[in-house]
Amino acid sequence: MIRFEQVSVTYPDAPAPALVGVDLVVEEGTTCLVTGRTGSGKSTLLQAVVGLVPRATGGHLAGRVTVAGLDTAHVAPRDLADTVGFVGQDPLAGFVTDTVEAELAFGPEQLALSPSVMRVRVEETLDLLGLADLRDRPLRDLSGGQQQRVAIGAALTTRPRVLVLDEPTSSLDPTGAEEVLAALSRLVHDLGITVVVAEHRLERVLQFADQLVVVDGAAVRSGDPDQVLVDSPVAPPVVELGRRLGWRPTPRSVRDARRHAAPLRLAGLRPPEPPAVDGPVVATARGVSVRHGAVLAVDGVDLQLHRGVTTALVGRNGSGKSSLLWALQGSGARSDGTTVVDGVDTGRADPSARRAAVALVPQTPGDLLYLETVEDECAQADAESAAAAGTCRRILDDLLADATSAPIDAGTHPRDLSEGQRLALVLAVQLTASPPVVLLDEPTRGLDYAAKRALGSALRARAAGGAAVLVATHDVEFAATTCDRTVLLAQGEVVADGATAELLCPSPTFAPQVARVMAPAHWLDVDDLVDAVAAERRTPDPAVVP
Repeated sequence: MIRFEQVSVTYPDAPAPALVGVDLVVEEGTTCLVTGRTGSGKSTLLQAVVGLVPRATGGHLAGRVTVAGLDTAHVAPRDLADTVGFVGQDPLAGFVTDTVEAELAFGPEQLALSPSVMRVRVEETLDLLGLADLRDRPLRDLSGGQQQRVAIGAALTTRPRVLVLDEPTSSLDPTGAEEVLAALSRLVHDLGITVVVAEHRLERVLQFADQLVVVDGAAVRSGDPDQVLVDSPVAPPVVELGRRLGWRPTPRSVRDARRHAAPLRLAGLRPPEPPAVDGPVVATARGVSVRHGAVLAVDGVDLQLHRGVTTALVGRNGSGKSSLLWALQGSGARSDGTTVVDGVDTGRADPSARRAAVALVPQTPGDLLYLETVEDECAQADAESAAAAGTCRRILDDLLADATSAPIDAGTHPRDLSEGQRLALVLAVQLTASPPVVLLDEPTRGLDYAAKRALGSALRARAAGGAAVLVATHDVEFAATTCDRTVLLAQGEVVADGATAELLCPSPTFAPQVARVMAPAHWLDVDDLVDAVAAERRTPDPAVVP
């Protein structure tokens, strides 16, 4: 169905090709998972499938890419519309109408299908992706995860033979991600559609994959997931655990790992004690409510943030997490309540006072970058925060110290940075004023496991320095390894608040993979479990007499 023949892609002014000599075949009716480090070229590979490279991206494509026998470099994307459907990383950027139902109908309209056929396709897609209750909602009023499901639905209504998705679950809560992936699996098995998915959160997708493609420094490897995972540079926690403990074959699902881990559970290994989550209070929200039109997004929330504590804010899509963050920061809409950070009423403070009190990194960090170079952004941050020259740059270098990417050149345009580098730059800009509270909204979108570990280390260091960190996230693996405390939001209300291990591990929805493998014990981190196993193996059995 999809064939790459010696494909290389080189972008203008790039120091090296994005892809080199790729030979790849994806058979019809296959779920093909594409993964690799952040900035490795996954999006380039996907865009070549749908004909956007080099037509829309620029650069030079050598070799040949065919889909169902059509050469994507010589067939206009509009002529591929009923053959290939594409969903990009930013769903809002791809919308062309105003409401959910209109967006789903747009593709069939462009194919000149009859109204009766369009209606059937729209209704089927609304049911397939659980969007029926949102059909009349404006697209801009939806949560990020809801927008992602609409974007997938808009691609499906043209009934493509190949569906290409770039990070489709990055904005979805665990339940929503399972629903979308189950729907995609039905399309593959029941209709024979070929699905190509690029994803960093392998723990969500790996079990559905028939074929695994790893993009590693412009080189591409492909094959059976069990074989490719043996030395893949990126791997989900359950695979990392299997590698480090020497399990063969390497497990790629919790079920497989639990079979290997049965002796560990019987050994009675004890997880670390949860850290304290009740340090000095630095921020207090009382009775905060946020209303967007007829929708009550946040309903009378009381919340305290503590110095030295990293807190995860979790909940379903549309539960009010982003609205609460913006209300805490002070510039977001609110209909009631107060937020006080280090003595500053953020709802009434001017921008400079809010900047000194709260740092907020939104879901799309690039929205805060508007200058021509990294150097300009850093200098502007120093000036706005009345900080010494070079402060922002030093923070940026510290944030990237644990990452594997090369240092950022000062003359680089912010839009040319990788996802991880762009996030680090925005976070550095926000931290230049040394605010006591740091808020982040879905910061791990587009980040591989190494980049997420680096970010987690930076946030924990910030908390160790006395700040309070609050992270709204659907990434339970990141929350488990980074956050001491977890707050669960549902329908705009706080329904649970406590130590991360106590709240996440028993949950069938939010438990990380290592907790599922070792249940009922409350393990959060692969490193902690591996260390405990190593210590157990070093301890002689007291029943054995030398």
